[in-house]
Amino acid sequence: MGNDLRLVIFDVDGTLVDSQNHIQAAMSHAFGALHLPPPALDQTRSIVGLSLPQAIARLAPDQTEAVQARIVDNYKDSFGASRIHGPAPLYPGAAAALAGLAGRDDLLLGVATGKSMRGLRHLLAAHRLEGVFQTLQVADNHPSKPHPAMILAALAETGVGAGRAIMVGDTTYDMEMARAAGVQAIGVGWGYHPQDALWAAGAARVVTDYTQLLPALEDLWRTA
Repeated sequence: MGNDLRLVIFDVDGTLVDSQNHIQAAMSHAFGALHLPPPALDQTRSIVGLSLPQAIARLAPDQTEAVQARIVDNYKDSFGASRIHGPAPLYPGAAAALAGLAGRDDLLLGVATGKSMRGLRHLLAAHRLEGVFQTLQVADNHPSKPHPAMILAALAETGVGAGRAIMVGDTTYDMEMARAAGVQAIGVGWGYHPQDALWAAGAARVVTDYTQLLPALEDLWRTA
């Protein structure tokens, strides 16, 4: 892998797959098992992208660390069980966009996600995306977004410089993470944070469907 390559790093939940229903169901179980009121859907959408302990801390700030840890464990158990009902669906156009990018010899693809490696590998296998991404950065090994560690590790693993990499994500955490790593970011308008928030967080472009992604990438690379 050399410095002549470019790298496109994708977030997962809210960017590649629409997992909000899976996540909300797991949250409802995690809180309900402790007789706590579950968060509303808009609250849950606001924390998608954070690593799980940080997400629960935001959703249950009045609970003790011990209770928050129990909610985390309940969530993991529930979300794991929910996989028997099938994976979260890919957004329209995601599979075709990934296939087109993966087929290019000047590009590498990566993932930076708040998921665990186990959850990510299960999802990639379910959608037959194994081997598409050359670097997989997950919550197991890094601080939560928007810390830049995931992107910095992806750059180091692929040997691509920050100026030749672009982060694609749906949350302000993705935009802020990219900015902290010195990488440009493209926001996607179909995810869980509003488009104006993505712009405010540092998005260089915001696209509203997957057909706009490649032109946005090419435009950023031309002007880099």
